[in-house]
Amino acid sequence: MYVVILAGGGGTRLWPLSRPESPKPFLPLLDTRSLLQRTVDRVRDHAGLEIATPDVTVVTDRRYWNLVRAQCPGIRVIAEPAGRNTAAAIALATILVERPDDEVMVVLPADQTIEREEVFRGVLVKAASLAEGAFEIEAPLVTLGIQVDRAATEYGYLVPRVDDGATIDRLQAYPLRAFEEKPTRDRAEALRREPGVAWNAGMFLWRRRTIREALERFTGLITLLAPVVHSESGLDAAYDQLRPISIDHAVMEGAASDRRVVMAAMDVGWSDLGSWSALLGAIGASGIGHVVPANEPAEAHAADLVIERVDGRLVVTAGPRGILAATPTALLRSAAGDREAVEALVDRVRRWEESS
Repeated sequence: MYVVILAGGGGTRLWPLSRPESPKPFLPLLDTRSLLQRTVDRVRDHAGLEIATPDVTVVTDRRYWNLVRAQCPGIRVIAEPAGRNTAAAIALATILVERPDDEVMVVLPADQTIEREEVFRGVLVKAASLAEGAFEIEAPLVTLGIQVDRAATEYGYLVPRVDDGATIDRLQAYPLRAFEEKPTRDRAEALRREPGVAWNAGMFLWRRRTIREALERFTGLITLLAPVVHSESGLDAAYDQLRPISIDHAVMEGAASDRRVVMAAMDVGWSDLGSWSALLGAIGASGIGHVVPANEPAEAHAADLVIERVDGRLVVTAGPRGILAATPTALLRSAAGDREAVEALVDRVRRWEESS
């Protein structure tokens, strides 16, 4: 088993902490370790998982090569000419990471957090067995689903063929019926009530041969990229032809229709820290936060906090005050009572920026 970690850009819902030059995966949001470093730590050098430094590869935009090298010494880095979403990143890793065709590749996002890490590692071991064959599928594509606890509209959903499910080595698994993109509120409520439905966390396991064959069947990515992966100019030209597309749209939806996808469900204390509200909860602060776009007016009340950049430097201020800034600003409603925790977060990121 080997691991491919996808460390892309984005993080726009956490502006102004996250910026194009320093996206969410590279920030020390929860402690002094970045989310990327925590992801590597989560899977490397643990008894039973048998993942060592040579078994981990990070795929990132070429702009972040130096960030990855600095944060993860010794880890192999694959640099994309530009971010083209997860399908291209996985295709590039499938070609360049030379492992036996029957070995299981684990694909993980770099910007998520997991509370019960030992349980998660156990899920990976068991799910790797599923990737070698389950439900009379010789070599399925395995996706890991997160137990649903609310009607979330910010996540995609995995809809299993629940009547065909089984508990395999104490892991609840199902053949997958369909992927559903971020739903409306009413649809999210309906999905929450359906047995077995899970959030799509963007975590996958498959044999190297299996994902290569799926990419060849459903996309032209292998044909386009394989001849040019060792030529910087050739890879640049190939990426110029690509439109961004997720692995879900490019491969998994079609593979689910062909009954080639298996879902394993897990409850491991997962969060994608995909919003200010989620990040506030993760650092033990109350409040609901959102990003105020540049040049859009807003009003902070007495119980609110504002995070903004002044001359490029992160600062925290309290309401009441008006907001009208030339750059995106975070407005944290009802967070003033936990200002110390918010200040500590901002201070971690500010010190990291100053030392980078």
